[in-house]
Amino acid sequence: MKTNAEGPEDSFLHRLPVLGICGSSGAGKTTLIEAVVPLLLARGIRVAVVKYDARNVLVDRPGKDSDRFYRAGADVWLSGEGMFGRRHRNPGFKMLLAGLCRSYDLVLVEGHAGTPVAKLWLLGEGHSEPVPGPGPILHVLPWRQAEAKAVLAWITAWLDRQWCAAPVWGCVLIGGRSRRMGRPKHLLRREGRTWLEGAVAKLREKVDRVVISGQGEIPAALADVPCIPDAPGAAGPLAGILSVMRWQPCVSWLVTACDQPCLQPGALDWLLATRRPGVWAILPDLRGDGRPEPLLAYYDFRCRDDLEEIAASGRFRLGSLAGRSAVISPRPPAHLRQSWLNINIPADIPSSGPLC
Repeated sequence: MKTNAEGPEDSFLHRLPVLGICGSSGAGKTTLIEAVVPLLLARGIRVAVVKYDARNVLVDRPGKDSDRFYRAGADVWLSGEGMFGRRHRNPGFKMLLAGLCRSYDLVLVEGHAGTPVAKLWLLGEGHSEPVPGPGPILHVLPWRQAEAKAVLAWITAWLDRQWCAAPVWGCVLIGGRSRRMGRPKHLLRREGRTWLEGAVAKLREKVDRVVISGQGEIPAALADVPCIPDAPGAAGPLAGILSVMRWQPCVSWLVTACDQPCLQPGALDWLLATRRPGVWAILPDLRGDGRPEPLLAYYDFRCRDDLEEIAASGRFRLGSLAGRSAVISPRPPAHLRQSWLNINIPADIPSSGPLC
């Protein structure tokens, strides 16, 4: 289960939903993409298409205001019916693709067999095999056999698998005043370990890596676990979630709070199994009353812009994410719902026996 998700952003590329549509000239790449994209959009999949080597594109005319701004040294973005940008610094093609994955469910790259991404290959007339190059060739379509519905089925099956291959880390939120409890809740002990140690141990069994977000004393047993301070300018759990998203922008998160000691491994399994392309956050609705739980929840890295918008508004309420596009609130199975129980006062803690 453990994988190495560290390194520069392009090291994540093989685990992100980037697919090359490649083939020889005249094989029908553009026609296929044009036919498949509307079918993907109809399924709620947000798609970006990158043309690697676009030539003779008229971005702006000399003498126009935007051209003068660019020549003066500024990066310029043109908006209207569409948007186009001119940048002085080229971030690199891999970085561009990784960046697009933060806003789209699927990124299709037309052409350029030299790009090291997974590929769907269209054979041209007179060709019997793909051209060797970097990146795996996952599927080959013979000349004139790229039928849109069949390709759609293949892409969606691949996307389902690729979506679940993206890095998922665990985050335990600590901090807060703990006024009703009278002491830091993450340091409360049960059966020989703190609540924080228990949460970290449960997450470690399900994700690539675990971090702590917030401020407070950390038990010596967790000295190897990164502790990330809250994001400045935000408050509450939102500050903790934003801090880890800014720290690792291509990682998705299972987030729990230190005062949810009844967390069951099955609840984490349920959240992971509920992921699917097009879903950017899973906030469970325990009672079916439309009031979802923002803690012990799943936050895909693509929902960061929504969280940044909430923080900028000054409201800092994670619950306001509910109801937005790509955010779902399914009801967990009844036998798992105690995992979402918050313990806030001493009277809620059993005097003996198992905690939950």
